Amino acid sequence: MLKGKYRMPQTLDMPDAEVLFYADFFSIEESKSYFEILHKTIEWQQSEVNMFGKSIKVPRLTAWYGDEGNSYSYSGITHHPHTWTAKLQAIKTKVESVADITFNSVLLNLYRDGADSVGWHSDDEPELGENPVIASLSFGDTRQFQFKHKDDDSKRLSIDLTPGSLLLMCGATQHHWKHRIPKTKKEKSPRMNLTFRVISKP
Repeated sequence: MLKGKYRMPQTLDMPDAEVLFYADFFSIEESKSYFEILHKTIEWQQSEVNMFGKSIKVPRLTAWYGDEGNSYSYSGITHHPHTWTAKLQAIKTKVESVADITFNSVLLNLYRDGADSVGWHSDDEPELGENPVIASLSFGDTRQFQFKHKDDDSKRLSIDLTPGSLLLMCGATQHHWKHRIPKTKKEKSPRMNLTFRVISKP
């Protein structure tokens, strides 16, 4: 499924999954530039979820951009898309060159420090389709990304998502695996994550 002039990716050793990792998809200089621009220009927000009758702030900032009408719902939160910016379009085009698919939306996450996180989950919402391709691009500080098999808790894998790296989750990955960015007590600078997706309209 891959094409383009990039160094061959690492295929992660995960049964029931197809996950590819490009360690240097963008250079350090490009990553720093994009991080600074997106940090200033993206319309970040901190969503809230209802847990046990209480409103809890999500431990990260998020933003949803995409084609008109491509709303996205997860964890009781519905995002309506902001219009693509020129920078996001440029990044999307480069990601599409290896993913061999045209994305119509992107969920951006901003982890401000080590206390920001996302819990165990799969990107398996109905609007993403049966076997979604999720392209996860990282800018800013390095954070650990963890996988856990749904049927065998002993099957786990961790990988450091470095600035400029791209993680492609394809095939049946979301059916069989969960993933998360855990909290850490280590001192961390902000890290930005862009997860490109295809929203299927009913």
